[in-house]
Amino acid sequence: MIKKERIDVADVLRGLAVLGIVLLHSLEHFNFYSYPGTESTLLQFSNKAIWDSTSFLLAGKAYGIFALLFGFSFYIQDSRQLEKGNDFRLRFMWRLLLLFLWGQINAMFFTAEVLVLYAVTGFVLPLFARCSNRTLLIAAAIMMMQPLEIGEMIYAIFNPEYVAPKSLDSQFWGTAYMVQSSGTFIETAKMNLWEGQLASLAWAWENARFFQTPALFLLGMWMGRQKLFTCSEKNIRFWLATAGCALVLFFPLRGLEPMLKEFVTNSAVASPAILIVSSLYKFAFMMLLVSAIVLLYYLTSLKKFLDKIIPYGRMSLTNYITQSVIGSFIFYHWGLHLSLNYTYSLFVGIGIFVAQYIFACIWFRNHKQGPLEYIWKKATWLSCSK
Repeated sequence: MIKKERIDVADVLRGLAVLGIVLLHSLEHFNFYSYPGTESTLLQFSNKAIWDSTSFLLAGKAYGIFALLFGFSFYIQDSRQLEKGNDFRLRFMWRLLLLFLWGQINAMFFTAEVLVLYAVTGFVLPLFARCSNRTLLIAAAIMMMQPLEIGEMIYAIFNPEYVAPKSLDSQFWGTAYMVQSSGTFIETAKMNLWEGQLASLAWAWENARFFQTPALFLLGMWMGRQKLFTCSEKNIRFWLATAGCALVLFFPLRGLEPMLKEFVTNSAVASPAILIVSSLYKFAFMMLLVSAIVLLYYLTSLKKFLDKIIPYGRMSLTNYITQSVIGSFIFYHWGLHLSLNYTYSLFVGIGIFVAQYIFACIWFRNHKQGPLEYIWKKATWLSCSK
């Protein structure tokens, strides 16, 4: 039997991932890259230190953890329904359509939201839900290796005259920036729902997310099948081994990226190669972070401290969408239109987190689910029968 209690370490990971997302988005001004200059040497130093360290630690990793847990959550839901004799796959497809709508609401405020991408690529989960563990891992590995990029790279090697097509997303970001700089809320929402979404999806396509994201979904589902987020001696050995392998893989892959930029002169070959290597070393570092958090949670006294973020993780959908609302209001023209450097922007992100965390702790005193999570669940189980 699958126990109905939540797995706390998954909520810890989810909470830390959403925290990482709000900090990174605050530094990026929610994809409105407008910053004031400064003559202060101290601020110049702190700006660079904060941007470089936050990008290294969180960029591509927080979303990766979020995607991993999306696949894990599907496994939990699917397993519980199978115990009741129900097939959850069609219901989950409906749930993905609802997620697409959540993504549209989120997109009204935030250029480059991710829920629509999840809704589109999430169909891989019901498609592979009844496949063997071996099939899951093979499919995830193939997608993680970026097969289209490999094909483009091989084609460019044997066809030196090949020129890679121009970026799809660049044509939309200029429009987005102008509206973010001077538009009303209605103008911003209208732009975000068209040019913003096209820019976001085009960027995801050109930056390995359309293959990496479903690969992480499948890996999360596999981890659920193996019960890897529960505490056992076998699982501790797994996470220790995973941390070791991730550490070994990260450094050579990270070092290979600048070498490709320097020594591969054909951009049609270099670009896909760099993208493959970049996505792999970010995946390795993400798995190192996941392993470290799980091991700290189960093996050290930090468990009590990490438990404190559980309410924030349980309200991940609500927090993700409301941080878009708050962040766009702070930075976009339709709101406060604050122009802050990286240092002060980090404090804004911390402030958003603190406000959301306090709300989550108060909310869960009287409720079992976050407000948007509750609506999503109720809509998921709507019935057409009278």
